[in-house]
Amino acid sequence: MRYYLEGHDRLNPVLQLLICLFPDEEHIRGDGEKIGEYVVSGLSEREGRICAWAEGYWGARREELCPEGMDISAPQVSEYIRRSLYLLLSERMDKAPQWGMLTGVKPSKLALKLIEETGSKAEAERILQERYFVSERRAALAIQTAIVSQHYKQLRRKDDIEVYVGIPFCPAKCSYCSFVSNDVRRWGDLVEPYLLALIDEIKGTGSVLKEKGRRIKSLYIGGGTPTILSKEQLFMLMSALIEYMDLSSLEEFTLEGGRPETITAGKLRIAREAGVGRISINPQTMNDDVLRGVGRFHTADDIRRCYHMAREQGSFEINMDLIAGLPSDDDEGLVYSVRELVKLEPENITLHCLARKKGAPLRFGKTGELSERVIDTCHDEMRKAGFEPYYMYRQKYTAGGLENVGFAKEGTFCRYNVIMMEETGDVAALGSGGVGKFIKPGGKIVRLSNPKYPLEYIERHKSAQSDWEPLRLALEND
Repeated sequence: MRYYLEGHDRLNPVLQLLICLFPDEEHIRGDGEKIGEYVVSGLSEREGRICAWAEGYWGARREELCPEGMDISAPQVSEYIRRSLYLLLSERMDKAPQWGMLTGVKPSKLALKLIEETGSKAEAERILQERYFVSERRAALAIQTAIVSQHYKQLRRKDDIEVYVGIPFCPAKCSYCSFVSNDVRRWGDLVEPYLLALIDEIKGTGSVLKEKGRRIKSLYIGGGTPTILSKEQLFMLMSALIEYMDLSSLEEFTLEGGRPETITAGKLRIAREAGVGRISINPQTMNDDVLRGVGRFHTADDIRRCYHMAREQGSFEINMDLIAGLPSDDDEGLVYSVRELVKLEPENITLHCLARKKGAPLRFGKTGELSERVIDTCHDEMRKAGFEPYYMYRQKYTAGGLENVGFAKEGTFCRYNVIMMEETGDVAALGSGGVGKFIKPGGKIVRLSNPKYPLEYIERHKSAQSDWEPLRLALEND
């Protein structure tokens, strides 16, 4: 859809709302004469107040008056811009979106802010529904996950920190994947030099964290597929973490296994002996035809065998991921996958809604759409089995405009997932593509980013000694 801005240049609230409501369309900013199918978002003054308005090519107009005294430069004006445009566009939609006018990745962050401002979960939930047009069920979900976030926020000490270590390699790149992961069949020669560069970063980061008196509370090795490393490489990585990081305050240590064909009893023993207490074994679906269609090498039976092997090797808490909306899957297949995982009785199940590559067709089920009805059914199946939602986030171009939710049995919430996603504590991120986040007074976030791709990361390591001063500054608590 073509869009025009009048009286303001706040592109983000307009474009992000259009992407959320109409992810399959191309959105082009118009200039000059208005042509074709379009909307206009504007700001003007009326009776001494700022007025946000939106008009459509079909002749409709909606207006939202900002509160008295609000200056046109105030950040809150963006909410009224988005609200007027949402009210205009919602009149043309077949059904209301589950998340209303919310466009952000972290609905629970807004929910927590509302809880803290109002002092009431019920009032926060009401505001989500009435001011932001979130459905009753999604508003309740945001509140429930916000309460978990609040718990970890209240537990946090100023010297606490979480650490992420990235291994950006996979056995093969899945057809739907939009993350930075590198097919080891093509980039396998980079694994060893990448690991050596990573160990140097572990050494340097560990030294700075000790210097600053930081307590590492959770350690998360993610990917990619970290268990793509050989036994020897995994042992080298674990040994470096133990040697160079002070893990005396560690409460949680996670290793993403991911694909069962990369997980062996020997690797699990190395992980267990290093102190890993939580692992991921991710089927994505328990339908073999769907697995083949998206480029996965394993079968549902491989998942079952791997799961039981992990149970035999140690007392790991196990997370298992599913993706709703995969090509050639359907409602019945998705619910079947959830029920099969529930039977295995892992501690955590995470249900993602497919984040499509821009412009990629969904091809899910008979209608080609992922509905909230089937996601709600899956959530209900997990709740009945004793799982409760504990963290949640959204992505651009997500199937059905829906959400990703982590479910867990009581007492098995993943601390790292909550703090990282809700941005309630400091996170140091190591490896290519890593983005560290450091929370400052007033909620300001300082970000430190590593090179996105492994080759760039390795080359930076070769070309010069790492500069640890940005990390030292980011770790200052004042």
